[in-house]
Amino acid sequence: MAVPARLRNSLAVVLALAGCGGAPSAPDWQTNAAQALQSFERNYLVGNSSAAEADFRRARGELTSAGRADLVARAELVRCAARTASLEFDSCPGFEALREAAKSEELAYAQYLQGHGTHTAGNDALSRLVAAGVQLRNGGIGPALIAQAVELASSQGWRRPLLAWLGVQLKRAEQAGDSETAARLKRRIELVSG
Repeated sequence: MAVPARLRNSLAVVLALAGCGGAPSAPDWQTNAAQALQSFERNYLVGNSSAAEADFRRARGELTSAGRADLVARAELVRCAARTASLEFDSCPGFEALREAAKSEELAYAQYLQGHGTHTAGNDALSRLVAAGVQLRNGGIGPALIAQAVELASSQGWRRPLLAWLGVQLKRAEQAGDSETAARLKRRIELVSG
């Protein structure tokens, strides 16, 4: 399972039923929810919190208007995965409130995000950052993977996870007494923070 890409992609497939071989157009709620969820993810990762929250409320509103608790649960996992990639760990309360509507795939992924169970990350950048976040949460991450997470977030222009991962590097440099590396990381954090 290549989650969160698979969760996102399957949600997009469910929501974007139109466009195949003359099929009727998808209902507006499906298109609107898919667009709002994609916009949430993009805004969240670049650090635009207010726009991200507005986008997520819009996506959730579209999904709830159709009475699809399973899709709302899946959307909540997308949000939780973005938070995990940015090292903002919580118990995924939005998903937990809808747990009974979730399918086995979503339940397994929710467990994974909490640091339980295993999962194979997809090749997309967000899946790889989520996997690194889960490893950090579990305490089983080394400097090389932290550096990879930093560079991955940087290459995507994702300010929120980049700052979080740079913070991990800084803390480790300070704990090791490496003042030169710590100073370099502080300058980079200041640059990213704007």
